[in-house]
Amino acid sequence: MGTSRDDLKKYVRDIINLGYIVPEDIPSIELYMDQVTTFMDKHLSKNKRNEDDKTLTKTMINNYTKNELLPPSNKKRYSKEHIILLIYIYYLKNVVSINDIHTMLTPLIENFYNNPKSPYTLEDIYTQMYELEKRQYFNTEHSIIKTMGTLDRAFQDSQDEYLKKMSFLSLLGYDIFMKKKLMEHIIDEMAKELDCTKEEKKEPKKEAKTSSKAAPKKPLKKETPRPTNQNKR
Repeated sequence: MGTSRDDLKKYVRDIINLGYIVPEDIPSIELYMDQVTTFMDKHLSKNKRNEDDKTLTKTMINNYTKNELLPPSNKKRYSKEHIILLIYIYYLKNVVSINDIHTMLTPLIENFYNNPKSPYTLEDIYTQMYELEKRQYFNTEHSIIKTMGTLDRAFQDSQDEYLKKMSFLSLLGYDIFMKKKLMEHIIDEMAKELDCTKEEKKEPKKEAKTSSKAAPKKPLKKETPRPTNQNKR
């Protein structure tokens, strides 16, 4: 950890300069699973902590499909929309649970995946998110550098580098913990909204069954024949 502000910036930028996938780089043609894993590894391998770590495997993709985080492939081929969803899953799985990711992505898949009636495509949404993430990168960088500057001032009379690093890691962990708690709270609210939507879709069917049981059809009454003029005579 450097001491000058320029050293701090370089130190942080070298570490948090993550691999990413530009929207224009996502293939428009459908890919087979091997091609998908190769594509993801090529663009995101920079994010690996260890060289042997896997960015994406066939087993992962199958599990995502099994858990309904990813729609099934089209004859073992994956579209641009599949890859966009896999990118979301790739980043989110390091922060929240698979169940939480399912809650987050379900409305996205139901409303925008392969939906010609939707005003936006998944590509439109990903492109906008990509632009927002580029701005957020500088916000994050600034926040980290500010924290490091605070520690430098707090430990300026101390020669214990371990305590300084431990304090820095604790502050980063506290920051991550708070943001994770906020994410989980919002996801829980989303889950409740999804449950309400499911119940609303079920209600009409239940009412139809209830009404048919509660009000069985009554046998038709036989009408008494009215007297005719001939009978009167």
